[in-house]
Amino acid sequence: MAKVEMTTIALQCTECKRKNYFIRRNKKKKYSKKLSLKKYCPHCRKRTLHKEAKT
Repeated sequence: MAKVEMTTIALQCTECKRKNYFIRRNKKKKYSKKLSLKKYCPHCRKRTLHKEAKT
C-alpha cells in the first residue's frame, strides 16, 4: 500500500484572525480553491468562517 504525503494546514478565523484549527491535506493533490469552513471560534465565542492560512 502506498504512503500518502500529508501537509498541515491552519484554519484562521476571519473575524479575530487567530489560528484555531489545524487539518491535514494531501500534498500531491492540486486544489483549485482555498478551504473555508464554518467552525466555532473560542475567542469570538461564536461560529465564524475559518479560511485556510499559511502555517
